[in-house]
Amino acid sequence: MIRSFAELVEAAKAKGPKRVAIAAAHEREVLLAAVDAERQRLAECILVGDVPAIQRIAQEEGLDLSRMEMIHVPEPREAARQVMALVSHGQADMAMKGRVETGDFLRAALDKEFGIRTGRLLSHVGVFEIPGFDRLIFVSDAGVVVAPDLEQKVEIVQNAISVAQALGISRPRVAIIAATEMVNPKIPNTMDAANLSKMAERGQIIGGIVDGPLALDNAISPDAAEVKGIRSEVAGRADILIVPDIEAGNVLAKAITYFAKGKMAGIVQGGRSPLIVASRADPHESKMVSMALGILLAN
Repeated sequence: MIRSFAELVEAAKAKGPKRVAIAAAHEREVLLAAVDAERQRLAECILVGDVPAIQRIAQEEGLDLSRMEMIHVPEPREAARQVMALVSHGQADMAMKGRVETGDFLRAALDKEFGIRTGRLLSHVGVFEIPGFDRLIFVSDAGVVVAPDLEQKVEIVQNAISVAQALGISRPRVAIIAATEMVNPKIPNTMDAANLSKMAERGQIIGGIVDGPLALDNAISPDAAEVKGIRSEVAGRADILIVPDIEAGNVLAKAITYFAKGKMAGIVQGGRSPLIVASRADPHESKMVSMALGILLAN
């Protein structure tokens, strides 16, 4: 079981290097991550973007990009389409988002011309290393599905379970997060949470232990769960937190990174290959760990 980003990177080294095509690679932190990944033999990067800008950044930062292939596609949306074409044609193992909007990157991934889609829902899984925690915490979906319905939440849970299992958690504990641990018909998310929990009991969600609704405190704190008298295999010990919608997920992710000083890696799961999606504000260390995560998930 992988418990830290350092362990995650070491596990990815054993599986790499993989070919990673980076869309709109003309960005400092992305290039620093690419050089670091190449140095550690995690990835062989294909830089798709504004090549003069890439070369200018490399010169300013003293980066050696001589072993990386560069493809001049200065417009970010077209660069996203190009990296998906590379993956579709077997010239790259996975695609990574650089200086391109997430929506444009994912639209390129869903374009029927490239064959990245599988019919499954694409959803974002954030992996967090948080000071004071003895394990990694997974959060979904904080970046793709805006307001998921029950059917989409089933797929979000299943995608998150698959990511946790790739990191060695054989039966991850999944908490369906709501404002309260009580099922309340006036709070629709609690009804969805109860349904997801029952669906997991009936084998409609496989691979993990699912419980909900659970408030955030009693999902991750054994003391809070005990005080509230919650008896559950998940309460106080959750590995995966499934949030009600993208707004809740975005706030939680940023609270972890900016208030708790946690570190984040991000992946979009559900396609033919993992999509490496890190925030443009993330430092290059986080982007490199996101690449390592993608490598662990690659077939």
